[in-house]
Amino acid sequence: MTLWGGAFEGGGDARAPLFRRFNDSLRFDRALLAQDITGSIAWATALHRAGVLDHDECGRLTASLEDLGCSVAADPHFAPDAEDEDVHSLVERLLVERLGPLGKKLHTGRSRNDQVSTDLRLWCREQIDTRIGEIRALQASIIGGAERHRHAILPGYTHLQRAQPVLFAHWCLAYVEMLDRDAARLADARARLNLCPLGAAALAGTAYPIDREQLARDLGFDGITPNSLDAVSDRDFVLETLSTLATVGVHLSRCAEDLIIYATGEFAFVTMDESVTTGSSIMPQKRNPDALELIRGKAGRVVGAWVSLATTLKGLPLAYNKDMQEDKEPLFDAMDTISMCLGIMSIVFSGLTVHEERTRQAAMLGYANATDLADYLVGKGVPFRDAHEYSGRAVRLAQSRGVAIEELSISELQAIAPEIEPDIYDRISLDAVLARRDVPGGTAPGRVHEALVGAKHRIEAAMQGGASTP
Repeated sequence: MTLWGGAFEGGGDARAPLFRRFNDSLRFDRALLAQDITGSIAWATALHRAGVLDHDECGRLTASLEDLGCSVAADPHFAPDAEDEDVHSLVERLLVERLGPLGKKLHTGRSRNDQVSTDLRLWCREQIDTRIGEIRALQASIIGGAERHRHAILPGYTHLQRAQPVLFAHWCLAYVEMLDRDAARLADARARLNLCPLGAAALAGTAYPIDREQLARDLGFDGITPNSLDAVSDRDFVLETLSTLATVGVHLSRCAEDLIIYATGEFAFVTMDESVTTGSSIMPQKRNPDALELIRGKAGRVVGAWVSLATTLKGLPLAYNKDMQEDKEPLFDAMDTISMCLGIMSIVFSGLTVHEERTRQAAMLGYANATDLADYLVGKGVPFRDAHEYSGRAVRLAQSRGVAIEELSISELQAIAPEIEPDIYDRISLDAVLARRDVPGGTAPGRVHEALVGAKHRIEAAMQGGASTP
């Protein structure tokens, strides 16, 4: 069904089959069926308030739309053989089939331009709430992994070179923080998109006395879009949502990359559960981190969705243009992709095993306490630049012997720097090195414990208070 064929000799039926397939959007915008029905129910009520529909007409339209909504909710593949141009055409055709001429009254004063913007905002709002809930679930899974291995020490890295020791739980909390910001960004995007475009009509505003403020309240919006041209041509809310989803993808990809490296035979810091790994068709010994590699790969796909829409929008004049139909497929795909990635990463952390002896040994042989040796010498009155040089010599000696710094004898250390005394061993042990990072945000065990408890309480409160609360 087409809604626009009056001025065409063929009533809109003369379109070339290829163009029809090229132009029509029902194959993907049927995802907005529930939102289109919700918006139509509110519009019927608004038309009744404006005196366009009488009480009986409004009631019959509403009842039919609600019945249609129940059918859609019960069947994810509702009307699979429909050949309508788009989701709006489908809903109107079904109404006309049920109600006759009354079904044709619903579109009075409304355009598909303000209709689709409303549908898409409603859809984004629901999806954002769900994504925030999934982020919280992942954070809880990461914290669970941190608590299971709360005493594990591993080397921290800069330039992918061993730098200073950190607790595994501290590493986990870094990603909890990233995800916190992602949830806040999604909530912020939600707040900005939560304005109602209905009443903007095609571009100039409806000619009927629609109470737009009440209509917005009926649909759970915070207010109305203040400019009709902007209302129908704005896709900032999609672009911003995609941008935030891309950032989530980047964070998940970084976490995946860390774990992929840690799971290699060369590192052997962690083992992933069999539920999220695969084997090789030719090499029986392999356990491949396919789940993480796919997360890493799909992050680029979500970034591409943002680039795709930004490129589409950058040259569009006001107001609506058919190019804007290209907003939905990248958005729908990005939402689905990030949802799956968040769920998979939660499973990864739930089954992750950290090899604590291996990570501790790696921290020791990584000479991650070299800075602490230099700091010790500074405390003995040695200028830092000299202390840095002496510490470097100690590292070279330990490397040549294949031992940790703390495994060098006191005489060997004093030959490098006479200021070194036997208490050095208490100062440069891994536990001592960690304990001295006792500042807010540091990796000292007490600080990490406080941070874990705080994060756990914060996330539990957010999950109990609603997914949209960052």
